[in-house]
Amino acid sequence: MIFYFSCTGNTRWAARVVADITGDRLLDIAELMHNDGKTFQCILAENEAIGFCFPVHGWRPPIIVRQFIKRLEVKYTSEPYCWALCTAGDDIGQTMEILNRDLSRIGLKTDSTFSLIMPESYVGLPFMDVDTAKKEKQKKEKAATYVRLFGNTIAHREKDINDTYKGHWPKTNSWFLGSLFKGLLISDKPFHIDEDKCTQCGLCSKVCPVDNIVSGNGKTTEWLHNGKCLTCFACYHHCPAKAIEFGNRTKKKGQYYFERNKHQ
Repeated sequence: MIFYFSCTGNTRWAARVVADITGDRLLDIAELMHNDGKTFQCILAENEAIGFCFPVHGWRPPIIVRQFIKRLEVKYTSEPYCWALCTAGDDIGQTMEILNRDLSRIGLKTDSTFSLIMPESYVGLPFMDVDTAKKEKQKKEKAATYVRLFGNTIAHREKDINDTYKGHWPKTNSWFLGSLFKGLLISDKPFHIDEDKCTQCGLCSKVCPVDNIVSGNGKTTEWLHNGKCLTCFACYHHCPAKAIEFGNRTKKKGQYYFERNKHQ
């Protein structure tokens, strides 16, 4: 069983590749989190593995993934092989250590972990933008090789494999900068719509993983300011008219998603 969370398609693609190799079931965390706060019970079949795939947000697992794990109850007859794969534009800091701390509360611990460098999608800081077309292509080609290697490692239940790129200051990035990122940058307040560009297609509300946007059917796009926004930029990247901006920080910046979203 593979639980995955994806905003711009990078992680969805990686999870699907691994699932094709291992034959495991795929479950979308965002969809599961719509069950009104109830505990999600996961019953593993005999010898079934459990995996977690997600993008890195501020050198940490995304808030929605951590919230999901708190609500997850895993039942099994024998201790399952547990693994995690995260996608990132670069280094991941202590993302996996934080994940394992969360998993320990429900009786799990990863046997192997992996990080996969994918095209950049975070555009919330002035100096950050999507990759050039050339760099995007190079990253995807390299990732295609690595994700299959990771999938085979998982299929063979290899343990103590930690193929991740933590970077030079993993503790500082995850705990100090990650805390600042969570406190200062995760917010829907800077998002706004250019009404002259907006076609009121409603796609932004459909791709929002936390249902924080109301749009479509002739209604001007609105963010609900309900505290659920992940600042994942799924709305920004999928807007076909590029009518969504994040303050002044996304002016003249590009858009990126791995593949056409199912809502498009």
